[in-house]
Amino acid sequence: MKLKQSWNRRSFLSALSVAAGSLWNAARLHAWPRAGADKAASLSGFGQSGDVYAELGITPVINGQGTMTVLGGSLMRPEVSAVMALAARHFVPIADLEVAAGKRIAEMLKLPKGYTGLVTSGAAAAIQSGHAGVLTGDNPEFILRLPDLTGMKSEVIIQKSHRNPFDHQIRSTGVKLVEVETRKDVRRAINPRTAMLHFSNFANDSGRIKVDEWVKLAKENNLPAFNDAAADVPPVSRLWEYVSMGYDLVAFSGGKAIRGPQCAGLLLGREDLVSYALLNNCPNEDTLGRSQKVGKEEIVGMVKALELFLNEDHEALLKEYWRRLDYVSQEVTRIHGVTTAFHFNPKQIANQTVFMQIFWDPRPISISARDVSEQLKNGNPSIVLGGGARGSDGVGLSAWMLQPGEEKIIAERLVEILRAHSIS
Repeated sequence: MKLKQSWNRRSFLSALSVAAGSLWNAARLHAWPRAGADKAASLSGFGQSGDVYAELGITPVINGQGTMTVLGGSLMRPEVSAVMALAARHFVPIADLEVAAGKRIAEMLKLPKGYTGLVTSGAAAAIQSGHAGVLTGDNPEFILRLPDLTGMKSEVIIQKSHRNPFDHQIRSTGVKLVEVETRKDVRRAINPRTAMLHFSNFANDSGRIKVDEWVKLAKENNLPAFNDAAADVPPVSRLWEYVSMGYDLVAFSGGKAIRGPQCAGLLLGREDLVSYALLNNCPNEDTLGRSQKVGKEEIVGMVKALELFLNEDHEALLKEYWRRLDYVSQEVTRIHGVTTAFHFNPKQIANQTVFMQIFWDPRPISISARDVSEQLKNGNPSIVLGGGARGSDGVGLSAWMLQPGEEKIIAERLVEILRAHSIS
């Protein structure tokens, strides 16, 4: 059952006004086609209108919240869709394609010798398959047996503050998660049943053992270390930073900032461990990861998305995000009692982008944040912003998933709603 193939492996920007020409260039970077913008003349039946969502009775939303899986992550660039269409024209051995794509990914990221990549069905699948591979190696009996860990190691060490819903992907392999808080706890917890040390990257600030220290503890005890960094680009450098630290496996989402297929993710790591992950994954039958299929189109699309992401002008994009937030802020703060606050932390780990909160004094404006959110969501067009869901003060706007011009629609609707409830 062994694979025959060889496995190879932003500074803070102030919210300055941007010249009109630069704005148009930045807008082109995010010039995603709107639903129904072009008639699909060659189609008959479903899809012939060019608006598949309308045909299904589903209302698309303006996404002012961010790269949320429940909203579809991000929007693929036209180039990604184009190469996926090319991939759909032919059959190809999927395992061979995974190996070749992994090699290309490693080359693009300039990963160290002996490291490669694997396109998975999202970051969650990368977590599951990566852990499964560490447990089974290339042993066919072990692969068939999961999540029965008879004869295998059965424990994964994790910091208590790093527990989160994505633990389910780890637990699905059958392992027991052993919680620790200090370095001394880690050393006491390690025993012959220990398979790996797992790190939830977004929780780095909350744990007592930091990202660089965690991998050192693993190395000191000859154990592999896994880093779940799913939503942790930008900055781009994080795609190779954790491998360079010594992490044996690292997971990233493909359908967030990288803007690959929503159902794609990346597992980067040691060639041997990545090959074992593939053995536990589709297209191999009777495996734990069989249900987490990633097609030839998604594999090719992920390679193209990564290529584009690496070559993108991220400073120009960030300036454009600031401009969009500035526009909305200027419009809504014309209303007495409305204020805004901007946030950007270049040291933020997950979902690093610019963000704006919109507040209003409840004395001149008698509407709750919850009601503002509901009116935006239920309006036409439907707009989804952050905050307000639990009646908290204000709503939040993230600009990076907006299509060009949508900031004007958001500003207009917010002004309309807030003015309608203003007593001044």
